[in-house]
Amino acid sequence: MNTNNNIYTVVYTAVIVIIVSAVLAFASSSLKSRQEANEKAEVVSQILTAGKFGEKSEWSAKGNDAVLAFYKENIAEAYTVNAAGAKVADLNTADAQVYTVSDLKAQNYNIKGGSDVCLPVYVFKNGTVVVPIYGAGLWGPVWGYIGFEPNRQDMVGAYFDHDSETPGLGGKIKDDPSFRAMFEDKAVDFSDATPFAIVKGGAPAGKINAIDAISGATMTSNGVSEAINNWLNAYKSFLTAVVPASEENQLRGRMMGEPTNAEEE
Repeated sequence: MNTNNNIYTVVYTAVIVIIVSAVLAFASSSLKSRQEANEKAEVVSQILTAGKFGEKSEWSAKGNDAVLAFYKENIAEAYTVNAAGAKVADLNTADAQVYTVSDLKAQNYNIKGGSDVCLPVYVFKNGTVVVPIYGAGLWGPVWGYIGFEPNRQDMVGAYFDHDSETPGLGGKIKDDPSFRAMFEDKAVDFSDATPFAIVKGGAPAGKINAIDAISGATMTSNGVSEAINNWLNAYKSFLTAVVPASEENQLRGRMMGEPTNAEEE
């Protein structure tokens, strides 16, 4: 066979491309389930951190199985709501069904575009309610979760992540526990022009719905602040709704370790 002619070169190249494509497709298919499990565990660990069930580093060290097992044992219900605060659909808690970052990105487009939204809510047996946020930082997307007391106004904690913020500056939204700690014991205030503010130069003393911005990371702080307020306003009807007495009693029962009607059945 003449290996120097053009036909041989074309056929040889085509065969190599087909083989490589087949190998890559097989690898991608084989790893898909593992990648999905990693992504789900990562989201759940961030939700748990925002709800003050432990630190992110601790959950990462425990591994996927421990993270998902704890979530399934402690989640009371998870569902999506619309802009009116009404439930749209349940999320499968037995399978730890959660909204991924790409899901949040899609809903962020809907929030900003005024389209119908379908926003996730995670309610734990101790009454803690966790909701996500998503937006743009300095160099790329930022996202995270905010944990609320059962009254849906007072915050218990928060967690934030990013793709490409500057290490030591904007990256502190993820890496600096003291930034996340500022959200503890704060509250959202929808009577204020800005329900929750991240203030450059420092939040006013005693202001319950504001924290200090990260020094040297104004753009990232502004991006996180905008994301928080866009999403809190999208959740406004849900967060400001009066918790039904039946639901309040069930939450109180869960917090006291008493069985609910559903559990009795």
